[in-house]
Amino acid sequence: MIIDGGLSNALTDRGHVLADDLWTARLLRDAPEEIVAVHRAYFEAGAEVATTASYQASVGGFTAAGLSVAEAERLIVRSVALARQAAAAFPGAKVAASVGPYGAVLGDGSEYRGRYGLSHHALRDFHRPRIELLLSAEPDLLAVETVPDVDEAEVLAELLDEYEVPAWLSYTVSEGRTRARQSLEEAFAVAAGVDSIIATGVNCCAPAEVLAAVETAVATSGKPAIAYPNSGETWDADNHRWVGTGSYELALVPAWRAAGAAHLGGCCRVGPAAIAALAALPNGR
Repeated sequence: MIIDGGLSNALTDRGHVLADDLWTARLLRDAPEEIVAVHRAYFEAGAEVATTASYQASVGGFTAAGLSVAEAERLIVRSVALARQAAAAFPGAKVAASVGPYGAVLGDGSEYRGRYGLSHHALRDFHRPRIELLLSAEPDLLAVETVPDVDEAEVLAELLDEYEVPAWLSYTVSEGRTRARQSLEEAFAVAAGVDSIIATGVNCCAPAEVLAAVETAVATSGKPAIAYPNSGETWDADNHRWVGTGSYELALVPAWRAAGAAHLGGCCRVGPAAIAALAALPNGR
């Protein structure tokens, strides 16, 4: 499958300022039609899967911004409906409900560190209600993404096994390890034996990290790999901006495919033009 690219950069390119703690989730409330437009742009570029605007959405985050619990729950469900609205014009298009890590809700870059200091039960209590809200909207699958820590991945894998819903499990990595500095063998072993996890791999990492991670993911999990790195720039959480130089090169893709990456796309700072180029490659779909 060809997956879409970054939601935040596409919304920024359309003139939206995403500087508050809700980030892209704010537009679920303020400009839902803009989210539909971005999903549609990626489908038009050749993406076959839209990941919803629920990555940083949580009931706690919305209520802290002044919404009621009922309003917060409705917006999380809306994220799936908006992607489904965009997908309606593209036969075969799928909707993957984004399940971001706990750190994403904090809005301080914690998803690039992990090690939140929460217990297994606390992480489970955080993730369960959001997953249940997303599943109530009947997405095609879940995108469990940008996970920085094996401990959190284990909690999420248990929930996926319990709900028996198709999902991919994707880590954010750096220097050949998880962001919490665990080995990738340990990380991808979490997916082995969990039938609901249809692919495992990496996202929101530098493109140079992908090949070794895909090789390890396939060898360790026995499943197809997924890879949708960011542009190669680095997130400056203090100043809420990306810094550095992009390195997302299509010349890297054949090696990713040969290593077992069956599902490809882009994450932050990878827009519709890059997805169109990816989809246009031989065997792009």
